[in-house]
Amino acid sequence: MFEVGCDLTSSELTIMVASEYPKMLELKGRGEPSNPTPSGKSDAQRCETGVETRADCMDSDIDLSPDILDRLALCEEKIGYQFQDKALLHAALTHASGAQHRLASNERLEFLGDAILGAIVCELLFYQFPDLLEGHLTRIKSVVVSRQTCAKISHNLGLEPLLIVGKGISTDQPVPRSLLADVFESLVAAIYMDGGIAATRQFVEQSIQPEIELAASGAADDNYKSLLQQIVQRDYGSTPTYHLIEEKGPDHEKRFRVAAQFNGRNFTPAWGENKKAAEQRAAGNALAELNGDDPPFLDAPQHNGGSC
Repeated sequence: MFEVGCDLTSSELTIMVASEYPKMLELKGRGEPSNPTPSGKSDAQRCETGVETRADCMDSDIDLSPDILDRLALCEEKIGYQFQDKALLHAALTHASGAQHRLASNERLEFLGDAILGAIVCELLFYQFPDLLEGHLTRIKSVVVSRQTCAKISHNLGLEPLLIVGKGISTDQPVPRSLLADVFESLVAAIYMDGGIAATRQFVEQSIQPEIELAASGAADDNYKSLLQQIVQRDYGSTPTYHLIEEKGPDHEKRFRVAAQFNGRNFTPAWGENKKAAEQRAAGNALAELNGDDPPFLDAPQHNGGSC
């Protein structure tokens, strides 16, 4: 296994998880990953200096009131996993606004969970779709591990009322989607630390498989419009529309520029050799931007003899 330092970047941790993942798979059922406690400092000192283990900080600040215990038990029921270390679950549900200090919140767990989630999803896609090329696999993965998808899974699990937040955030009102996305990634990391990779993989697969199938149904044939419509209807309760921005070129060689929009939001337009192709590419740009990525279709219309 590996130890996670506070000074690792996200990309470095992703590489570390990816390199260790085959070893992690070999250790299924052999307990949780090692997490040695630094010696010579108190829990409070380790929390302040940033060299603490996760359990050190959580154990010193965890609230085990009846209400919190009820939340933890209900969360375990909803996710189908029983924690040996309840402090890990407590931390996974704790937003920074509801923590005694930020090291006791779910921020570090989210950092680790993001990398573990990506590694597991990549392995699932690799074996489930042996005939898809790297580009298709990447497109499916970008949708499956997106913030929108993670938030949707947390919502479907009914985690909103279980979150531990500060006074400025009410779980009785719609919870920001960013918080819901964070808690799913945090739970992935917490389960990994508590039960190892086998338990984590089971949780991720049962939670994410429907999203894989949905994303694959659109990505397999480059049907961006179909995929965008499914996501927008499911996550935003709306339907995307497509608007012709402009057209250029002679009649026999026209190019069309189209933009997708929904709920008053306009996405980066795209060019196509016909309206249908332009709409597909516009939907591809919208999907990328919903996932926080750069739009892939930015090329200008090309004709014989140069560009317009």
